[in-house]
Parts: sequence; structure tokens; C-alpha cells
Amino acid sequence: MLIQKIIKSIEILSFTDFLLYVILFSVIYVFNFYYKYFNRPNPCPGPLPLPIIGNLHNLGIDVKMFYKECQKKYGDICEFTIYGQRCIILSRPKYFEKILSPKTFSPKLSYSQGMDELGILGHGIVFNDDYKSWNYNRQFITQSLLLPKFIETSTKATIQLFEELSEYWQSIGKQNSSNNNNNDWTLEVNFAAWFHGFTNDIISILITGERTYSLASYYNTQSVIKSEHLDALIDDGNNFVKEIVKIIEGLLIFMFCDKFSRQYVPIIREMSIFLLKSRDYIFGKLDMMIKKRRKAIEKLPAGEEMKTDMLTSLIIANTEKDTSNISPIDSKTSEPMTD
Repeated sequence: MLIQKIIKSIEILSFTDFLLYVILFSVIYVFNFYYKYFNRPNPCPGPLPLPIIGNLHNLGIDVKMFYKECQKKYGDICEFTIYGQRCIILSRPKYFEKILSPKTFSPKLSYSQGMDELGILGHGIVFNDDYKSWNYNRQFITQSLLLPKFIETSTKATIQLFEELSEYWQSIGKQNSSNNNNNDWTLEVNFAAWFHGFTNDIISILITGERTYSLASYYNTQSVIKSEHLDALIDDGNNFVKEIVKIIEGLLIFMFCDKFSRQYVPIIREMSIFLLKSRDYIFGKLDMMIKKRRKAIEKLPAGEEMKTDMLTSLIIANTEKDTSNISPIDSKTSEPMTD
């Protein structure tokens, strides 16, 4: 009955009255929004948000550029709002040290439907809000990092990659000098790009035992003489890294945009679909990598030395092929890890 009365009262209203009510409610909503915004607890400097969407219009597509502009304009600690949720930007390591310190507080992630849809909530360590699952995963990762062979492998891989990087620089320098008859020449080096490739390669070696060939890929863009590595390996590894970077840069969309916006708002919808395709590509590659490594381990005869990367260590942990002699941190999590 109440609903019928409301519908009849709306039908009686003229278009002008209806428009006045819409304007009145809009003004009240905007006033309430900015009243809460200017009276929020512990305010930090930042761009002025709009009702409903917050600073989504400021965020745009280039999130990294938005962060840089906020730091330049508002300082090392600033904030922005996305769909009513406050987000704090920290631009100095000392602030992260205070947050991550166990003496400050015990951090706990709140449930995010977007992160759940992306497939990373409740898995791993960083975005895992389930203590039992988090502790189980932490035990395996800590166990693999404590292996002496793992430390030895990381040292050797770092030295080998640095020698390869040095050879690439020498090669580019020789090409530059040969193009100039005199000795008056200069060489511009983008250290950020080179060490980005170096970091990608060392991380992929330590985690999976396989290279992404990011160094070789960047060298091929700067040199006439191409790398000795196969183009197929370089392209495959480079594409994998690019897809991971896309997911990292697009996390904010799934963290702060609601399901309705991700499915129906034009620009956000296209970006969400694009990121979900990247997620499927990454998960597919990882599944294939794990199954391939597991089959290779099963075929190895007993006693033969295996790779000491993190993936291999996680697969063989708490199995008959585990020769690490490192006791589990928790007896409740002493079972082998599954796919």
C-alpha cells in the first residue's frame, strides 16, 4: 500500500515540481558531501573531489603521472578520493617503514569485490586476508628463501647479468665511436630503462628459474647489432612483463571502482575488460610454467641436483625430493603445496 501511495503521489507531480525536487535533493547531497569532506578526520592535502566519483576524473589513465603531480603540488603525504574511499599517497620510504612496522599496528585488508574478481584476493601474501592461508604461504616462501643454494644462485645470477649489461654498453659504445671519425663523441644512457630490464631479469630468474630477457629486448632497441638470444624468447618474456605491469598499474580500478562502474561505465568498462584479459594471460602462463616444472621434477632421478629458484623450492617443499633440511616453521603447515 505504501508503495502504491508513493507512485500515485509521483504521478500527481508536474514536470516542474519533479525537476525542483531533483534539484533540491542534488543540492542537499552535494552540501552533505562537501560538509563531510571538509570535516573529515586527519585531513591531508589533495585535489578537491567531485560528488560520487571523487577524483576519478583527475586520475585518468596515467596513474603514475597523477601520483607525480600530487607529490609535486601537495607534498610527500597527500590524499585523493575514489567513490567515497580515501586513498593516501606516501612518497617517502620512512613513512612506509612506520606503517609496516609491527609496533605500529597490525594491518588487515578489508574485503574488496574488485580484487576478488581479479583473482588475487585471498591468495599469496600481499592481498591475503585469510590468516591461515597467509601463514601457510608465508611458511613456504620463507623456507625457500632460507636455502643456502638460493642465496648462491641469486649472487651468481646478479654477477652474470651485470657482466651482460656491461657487454651491451661496450657494444653500443663501440658502434657509436665507429660512426664518428674523431674521438669527440658522447653516449646518452637511460639508466632507468637499463636497470628496469636488469630488475625484471633477476626477479624472473630467482622466482621461476627462467629469464624474461628484458635486458636483451631493450638492447635490441638501442643497437644495430642484435642480441644473441632468440627473438621468440625475448618477445615472449617481454610480453609477459608488460602484462604484469598493466595489472599493477590498473589495480586501482578494481580496488576502488564498484562492480556497476566496471561493467557499465564506458571508459572504465573497456579498461576492466582489458585488465581481465591481461590477468587471464598471466594466469595461463603461470599455470603452464608450474605444470611444466612439476613434470620436469618428476622425471628427474633421485639424488640429482635441481634448480634452486623459488618455484622449484615451493614445488618440492615437504616432499621426498626436498633436501633442504629446514624444518617447517609451523607443524600444521608441513604438507606439500599444491597447484
